[in-house]
Amino acid sequence: MASIDESKQFVPLNIAVLTVSDTRSLADDKSGTTLAERLTAAGHKLAAREITVDDVDAIRTIVKRWIADPGIDAIITTGGTGFTAAT
Repeated sequence: MASIDESKQFVPLNIAVLTVSDTRSLADDKSGTTLAERLTAAGHKLAAREITVDDVDAIRTIVKRWIADPGIDAIITTGGTGFTAAT
């Protein structure tokens, strides 16, 4: 594994965190909280954080909005239990 090149200037990113869950809220979203804490501890900025139900259209809506936002450089998603049957 390559080491970090300390001669390069650190460039903090504006990162959005999306949790996909039918049961979690911001109060009990451990994975989203952990991601937010770790990215800020690493020097990045938490640009946005949301929780949405496990629905492809709901997920797409948020991700598309964040992609179009010039204040967001990266998106991290967490949660979901895998693919389910379409209803």
